[in-house]
Amino acid sequence: MEVGKTRTRWPVPTYSQGVPGASGRVLVVDDNKVIRQLIRVNLELEGFEVVTAADGAECLEVVHQVRPDVVTLDVVMPRLDGIRTAARLRADARTRDLPLAIISACTQYEVDAGVDAGVDAFLSKPFEPAELVSVVRRLAAKGEQQGSGSAPRAERAG
Repeated sequence: MEVGKTRTRWPVPTYSQGVPGASGRVLVVDDNKVIRQLIRVNLELEGFEVVTAADGAECLEVVHQVRPDVVTLDVVMPRLDGIRTAARLRADARTRDLPLAIISACTQYEVDAGVDAGVDAFLSKPFEPAELVSVVRRLAAKGEQQGSGSAPRAERAG
């Protein structure tokens, strides 16, 4: 597991709950190391704490330790793809309401399957860094408001 510049001891409350004014903690899941680093750098520059996983299976292993505010998922990954990872996160009571974004080619199949699995947002690769930050910020804000009883709707960026 790669951890950003901020050193964190697990388990701890999510970053946004523990540090006033912080943007939140994001778990970035992608099998491409360059893409993971690109997403990490762009989010860290905006004040997010970022933890990464190389595939869906690793995501499921660390999600309860990391306790992220948002999870970004690639679709095509070894061991466990992003759609099945999203479905498993939705099936777990502890992560059922965790905001999820697919960052992938976003074919119509991926969007349809993602919506069925409960994904909240989609961002097409290649993406603009500002779009990435905007989507993650919106999802982090939705996650904070989840107690209001309103169900999140899937959105597509890019």
